[in-house]
This record gives sequence, C-alpha cells and structure tokens, in this order.
Amino acid sequence: MSTPFPFTAVVGQDDLRLALLLNAVSPAVGGVLVRGEKGTAKSTAVRALSVLIPEVDVVAGCRFSCAPASPDPACPDGPHEVGPGTKRPARMVELPVGASEDRLVGALDIERALAEGVKAFEPGLLADAHRGILYVDEVNLLHDHLVDLLLDAAAMGASYVEREGVSVRHAARFLLVGTMNPEEGELRPQLLDRFGLTVEVAASREPDQRVEVVRRRLAYDDDPEGFAARWDDEESAVRARIVAARELLPSVLLGDGALRQIAATCAAFEVDGMRADIVMARTATALAAWAGRTEVLPEDVRQAALLALPHRRRRNPFDAPGLDEDKLDETLEEFGEQGGGGDDDPDPDGPGGGGQPPQEDPDDGSGPGEAPAQAESGEGGQPQGGGEQSPVRAAEPFRTKVLSVPGLGEGAAGRRSRARTEHGRTTGSRRPQGALTKLHLAATVQAAAPHQLARGRSGRGLVVRRDDLRQATREGREGNLVLFVVDASGSMAARQRMSAVKGAVLSLLLDAYQRRDKVGLVTFRGSAAEVALPPTSSVDAAAARLESLPTGGRTPLAAGLLRAHDVLRVERLRDAARRPLVVVVTDGRATGGPEPVALAGRAARLFAADSVASVVVDCEAGAVRLGLAGQLAVELGGTAVTLDELRADSIAGLVRDVQGNSRRAA
Repeated sequence: MSTPFPFTAVVGQDDLRLALLLNAVSPAVGGVLVRGEKGTAKSTAVRALSVLIPEVDVVAGCRFSCAPASPDPACPDGPHEVGPGTKRPARMVELPVGASEDRLVGALDIERALAEGVKAFEPGLLADAHRGILYVDEVNLLHDHLVDLLLDAAAMGASYVEREGVSVRHAARFLLVGTMNPEEGELRPQLLDRFGLTVEVAASREPDQRVEVVRRRLAYDDDPEGFAARWDDEESAVRARIVAARELLPSVLLGDGALRQIAATCAAFEVDGMRADIVMARTATALAAWAGRTEVLPEDVRQAALLALPHRRRRNPFDAPGLDEDKLDETLEEFGEQGGGGDDDPDPDGPGGGGQPPQEDPDDGSGPGEAPAQAESGEGGQPQGGGEQSPVRAAEPFRTKVLSVPGLGEGAAGRRSRARTEHGRTTGSRRPQGALTKLHLAATVQAAAPHQLARGRSGRGLVVRRDDLRQATREGREGNLVLFVVDASGSMAARQRMSAVKGAVLSLLLDAYQRRDKVGLVTFRGSAAEVALPPTSSVDAAAARLESLPTGGRTPLAAGLLRAHDVLRVERLRDAARRPLVVVVTDGRATGGPEPVALAGRAARLFAADSVASVVVDCEAGAVRLGLAGQLAVELGGTAVTLDELRADSIAGLVRDVQGNSRRAA
C-alpha cells in the first residue's frame, strides 16, 4: 500500500483541514463537500485524513464491520454474539464515478437464488465503508442512479439489495466526503443537502506559500516514506487530539443561548428545512470539543455557520455559494445580546434574499428587470446610436416546456429524451452480454421450462442453467448535448428584446441542469460567430457567459450555424452516444455579406442532412411579422416556438418534441 501524503504537511487550506477534522471528531456532522479548482490538494487532504481516524472495533470475520458491543441483528454474516472483537484501521473507500450499481451496493447470485434458494451475497462499497469514510472524487459527475442509492443509504443508515423478490439488508453508516470542480457542473440539491459541511478551496496567490507547496510535493515524490516519517510527531499529535476531542464531546454543553443563535442564523439566511440547524449544532459542539472546551461559545456558532450554511442557501444552480459575513455578525450579535426577539426579517438585498448581489436599475425609465432603453436599429440591423451595446440583464427565468430528441438513444443517463438504459421500465429481454445485472424472471423461466425433463428435474425447484438467464431490456431517459445558438445582433437588441431572450435562454439552461444535460453556447453578431462556451456540464458557467453577452451589429446567421455545426462535429468524435439538440434563438433575420439569406439556408440544411434535432425560438416581435424564424426551422428540419409558447403554462401543449428530418417541409 502506498504511503499517503501526511495530513499535517498540507500547506494552507485551513478551512478544508478544519472541516475534515471536525468530522473525524464527530461523524454525526454529516461529511464534507470540497469545492474548488483543480490542483488544490482536495483529494490529497481527504486521503490523508484516513490515517488519523482512530481504529474501530469489529466482529472478527464479519464482512460488514459490525460493532462487537451492538452487532447488527440483520447482518447477512450474522447473527453475532455480543462480546469482544478485534481492532482494525478505519477504512476510506473510494467510489469511482463510473462504478456499477452492483459494485456500490453489492450483488446477489441470481442463479443460485433461483435454483437453490440461497442468498449468496457479495458485499459492495457501501458495506466496506460502514463505520468509515466513503470518498467520491468528482462527486458532481456521479450518475443519477448511484446518487439515488447514496441518498437512500444516507437517509436510512442501511443498504438494501432486492432482486426478483430476494432481498438483503445491511447497515451502512459512513462519513460521506466528496470533492468537485464547479466548472464541471453542480450537484443535485438532494445530495448537496446530505453533506454536513462545505468548503471552497483555491490555490494560494502568495509566492512564498506556493514555493513551500512545490518543495514539499517534490520531497514527497522523491521519498514518500522518508517524507512521511519526518511528520510522524505532528501526525501523532493530531491523532491524539482527535481521540481526546471524541472523549470530551459528550460533555460539551450546547446552551439555550447558542441554540437561539443557531436558529436565528438559519432563519435569517432562509435555508430550507431543519437539517441546517441540526448540522450547525453538531458542528459547534465539535468545534468546542476540538478546542478542549465543554461549552459552546459564539465564535463556535459563527464558524459552524460559515461551514454548514453556504451550500444550503442556494436557490438555483446560478446562485454563488457563500454567506454575507456582516449579516451573519449582526444576527449573532443581536441574538447573543438579547437572547431572542428583535426583527429577524432577512435583508431582501442580502444573500438570503435571492443569492445574487443587487444590481442598479438603469436610470432611463425602464422598469425593474427590464433592459435599458436602446436605440432603434437602422439599415442592416445596425443600431443608430453605435455598433456595440452594453450587456443587458436577463429577465426572470420561468419553467419551460420539455424539448426532447425524437427516437430512442443510448447516451448517458439523464432526464430528457427516451433511451435504452440500465434503469427504467422493462420493455423486453435479451441474452446477457457479460455479467447479468437485471434479471427478466418471466423470460428466464420461459427459457428454462422446455428443458426440465432432459435435465432430470425431480423436485419442486426449477433447474436453471447459465444459458437460460435473460437480461431485462429497459427504457429510461438520457441526457443530451443542448447547444444554444444565440443571436446577439442589433436586430435583437434594438427592439429591447434581449432581456427577454436572455431570460428564455436562462430558463432553458435551468431546465438543462435539472435534466443532467451538457450545454454549449455559440453566439453571433457583427461579422462573425464565436463559441462562447464549449460543451460542458457546468450550466452556471453558461449562465455567466450569457449575462455578460454584448449585443449590436449585423446578423451573420450563417456564420452562427456553421460554427455550431463544427462544434457538433468535434463533440460527436468525443462522445458519439450523446445525441445533440440545437436551440437557435433568433428572429430569423440574416444580414451582412453577399446573399446572407441563401447562405443561412444552406448552412441550416447541413443540420437536416445530419438528422440533428433542432428547435428555433422565434424572438420576432411587433404587429407585422415576417415569419423568418419559421422558415429557418423548416430549413433545419426542426420546429419553431415563440417565446410565449416556450413557457410550460402556455395554452399550446405541455410537451413539444423536437422533430428531425421527418418534419421537413415538402
């Protein structure tokens, strides 16, 4: 086994180390989510923590780490008698993002279960992590079906494996630690809330500290064992302090004053539910024990809030995590001095009131949430007041209709389009290709039944052979690549529609986040198009690019379509199974260059020839409509919707499937 980098040798990252140590003192805190850019020692610190965790007592020979003083009565290796056990180091189990369901929860031998009635069970990672650490690197990339299993285990403290009426249950209580780079996408809110604490990490900008990081890393790489030996004294001191804090923890007093401060803070920041209050209380208690005190002080409550609340006050994936520390101090001071009462209504302009800093409305007579009044465009879509106009704010997002790709795909698990998946409703059966994962019982019995006489069946049991087993084929939902092609030209901005257009794209981005899609953003204006955001799982990055999008100039529609077609060509080489959905947001005008309309039509027909699903969001406004966006949709082989029709609560149907070549006009 390789020698881990010493925990005490990690340079800086004080909040990260403190959050991990508090969970070592009190696992009931609920784990840590570490967010930060790549190369910031996230994984190094987590792996180093496992060496500091005190040893655990287990029943000898139990694969499920039962405690000898109180063994699990439902343990598959039980029943166990209460008595002395053996000690072993606490485990840190890593869950790969590409793990199978069987690897996580364990697997039943279906063949033996059917033929012999024997529950032959092979434990999974949840069993290995019981009473230890379950570590998920890049946790935001974990597939939804694995997230569901983690949520169930975290909520119930147990793992259940059920296959065709045969079930196994075992205890699964673990310290959940995850690391992620927010640029690669956000976590589902349900899983985000299961992490007790969250920490934001970034590389130091101090040259001296960066030098020390490099010096220590090079020394460790040259001689891991020798480097670790030089930190033995510091490691032993921290290990002893953890043990002492654990022993002190039951004696720590959480007074009514501290409880009132905790409750007032959670109310002031408008966090959902009561889990935040409980986590803050446990964290403050652990902080006092770590400091060697038996009483929770106001500074413990403040530090607990900074660790436990930032990820719980987010209202949507576009809100930046964090707390207004001035508001936090005011709340703690008010309820610390008065012991209650007072006006605890949160500041509507603070982070608890919407998650984004207030922005000044332009002093031009426009209302809240509206774009500033801008000059009308002149000939060719050029604004009369100048070429480029400053970015406008997006209107309030809304719930959109479901836009889906037709047909049956086989892409990554998600929630948008129909696909053949490992999870979903059963649609048929086939012979297994490799290990059997989902048994189709009826098809298996049907395959085995004709051979019972030849196999000498004499009892009631069915004689089942490997060749009889049938894998269930299932249909679920996949995530797609949603590529936005946004018109940012003067013809859009001059009519003061860019705010509404950005609001619509923001709404579609929020929908893409909820449906686990990848997104990309291509914009066109002036004389060219650019890839504002290459395909990524980070919709908040797309939202940030959209917010700062400038407008003005001519409308090079063909350039935008050609650039989008090139993005899809490259992405198809990287991930051929993920089907694309192109969303063109434009009024359909094409200006600039020779024959701009004809050139745009030829570019659009490239998508139709490749059977790329597409939808045109028609942004044309005014009493007289030219219908250019509808014509573009025909050329693309897709369909067109207006901004009003895009809303889920509009009169036109609830679901609109994007059509491919089948919708091309005759």
